[in-house]
Amino acid sequence: MFDALVLEQDDAGKTRSEIRQVDNDFLGEEGEVLVAVEYAGVNYKDGLCINGLGRLIREFPRIPGVEFSGEVLESRDARYKQGDKVIATGWRIGEISHGGYAQRARIKADQLVPMPASMTTRQAMILGTPGLTAMFGLQALEAHGLTPSKGDDAAEVLVTGAAGGVGSISVALLSALGYRVAAVTGRIDASGDFLRQMGAHTLIARDDLSEASARPLESERWLSCIDNVGGQMLARILGQLRYGGSVAAIGNAGGNDLPANVLPFLLRGVNLLGIDSVFQPYEHRVAAWERLAAQFPMEKLETIVTEINLGSLEETSKAILKGEIQGRCLVCL
Repeated sequence: MFDALVLEQDDAGKTRSEIRQVDNDFLGEEGEVLVAVEYAGVNYKDGLCINGLGRLIREFPRIPGVEFSGEVLESRDARYKQGDKVIATGWRIGEISHGGYAQRARIKADQLVPMPASMTTRQAMILGTPGLTAMFGLQALEAHGLTPSKGDDAAEVLVTGAAGGVGSISVALLSALGYRVAAVTGRIDASGDFLRQMGAHTLIARDDLSEASARPLESERWLSCIDNVGGQMLARILGQLRYGGSVAAIGNAGGNDLPANVLPFLLRGVNLLGIDSVFQPYEHRVAAWERLAAQFPMEKLETIVTEINLGSLEETSKAILKGEIQGRCLVCL
């Protein structure tokens, strides 16, 4: 028997969570690999699942948790053997199958990635889905011509939602690779020092970009952007990109609508790049994790992380939905 956070839905359709003891049979037979979970992350989607929002979970009972890291206990797949360290993200883990908020998880081998040799399970899950998403965003920008700008007047790469998980990791990663980073946050007083520690050169108040501009094209300002917000802010940023610049769109915290104008695309050749980290092919995920292991400044991880246990998940899930979480929360199993 082992501990798990289990979601149930009552007759009124309300989702409730409880920590209970379950066994391997509870996990079902689907999935070739049984993992002893060591760490799991807390993401916005986890907040939605635990609080019964977005109809992401349709079948109950369900163990949520969209990502985890740990050690293989059993494997029916030749790629993994007992004792291997592994990472699981994406593939709607914790939504349509049991996830990482338990001391054990059964999962399909195709949904795992082997742990890079230089990375620990703890480091992997502090980075987690946000780190993987940030790397996919960076790779997309690089594929569209992004390189560090040099000199005292170097152009900046913009990161929106910078105090959150994906944002803070993006700031640290870009800074480590030689980019000059401008970080957008709605909490400059509370998060300014944190973002400077992560490598931000300039802090931008969210309100400075959240209102619509009277002009479809503004002064060329940003080399490129990793955007967590979408909505009106994304539309405003498109009109401020330098010629040929790109936005890697990875979130929609500011809404699904995009009240944009076509002129930045036609007159400045800008690019809007959608970033998916859920269904990326195995080879892409392996390569991204290896690059994170090699290039992310691991010494900054302790600045990002707050550790919690299963008993704190319900409270933390509500806080992340309110935008009150800075950096990353790590569930220690």
